[in-house]
Amino acid sequence: MRTKIENRQFDEERALYHLQNADVEACVFAGPADGESALKEARDIRVAGCRFSLRYPLWHVDGFTLDGSDMDELTRAALWYSRRGTITGSRLHGIKAVRECEDIRIAGCDIVSPEFGWKSSGITLQDVDITSEYLFLDSRDIRLDRVRMRGKYSFQYVEGLAVDASELDTKDAFWHSKNVTVRDSVVKGEYLGWFSDGLTLIRCKISGTQPLCYCKNLTLIDCEMENCDLAFEYSDVQADVRGHIDSVKNPRTGRITADSVGEVIMGDAVMECTGEVLVRGGEKPA
Repeated sequence: MRTKIENRQFDEERALYHLQNADVEACVFAGPADGESALKEARDIRVAGCRFSLRYPLWHVDGFTLDGSDMDELTRAALWYSRRGTITGSRLHGIKAVRECEDIRIAGCDIVSPEFGWKSSGITLQDVDITSEYLFLDSRDIRLDRVRMRGKYSFQYVEGLAVDASELDTKDAFWHSKNVTVRDSVVKGEYLGWFSDGLTLIRCKISGTQPLCYCKNLTLIDCEMENCDLAFEYSDVQADVRGHIDSVKNPRTGRITADSVGEVIMGDAVMECTGEVLVRGGEKPA
């Protein structure tokens, strides 16, 4: 039999510690006692229509849903070490909202959270707006679908990432990443993908200076590159680009094909570079 807790306010330390098999509805977690860890170590809980303004509310939780709830900027480090959860229709606006979590689906949410998703695995974002300076650092098996993301140093050291139909406005994205596939997406940012291994971009629109350098096993399929200069330096690359590339510099190995290339710079390299740059229609690149 499930416990139901509704229309109450909690502000004490560990207010509902180790709560099990329960529904928490229309409750407020805020107040002068300023207590932490309201739902720590909970099991099989459903939280709906609640408001949070205290630190560390959902730590070490196993089996949960969070729906239609609001976590403000004072809800610091909201979910750590938690697993098997679903978050829908909610606002997550506290720093470090998710860390070292696993198997969590987040859908239809608005997220503003620096350092979101660090060292996590099995996280899915669907139809989410997210602003995060360091997104998913050192995480595994991440899925993004219809995500609108703004930030800076996203997806560094991530492994096993799939991105579909998303807009990424970022910088230094995918550095040192492994086995990343991005499809049908817009990727804006400087120094994209440096030191990655197994980065594949399919039908993407890419923009920003010095993209895709020092890469291994890099693949571009039917992509566009806008305002991309000094691209592919020291990369092992197979690229099919529709449209123009401003400039390509010292690709290490492989072949880059585009409709036009402003400049190909070969020389002053610190390693042997044998990559080819080809222009469709037989014109020779500059």
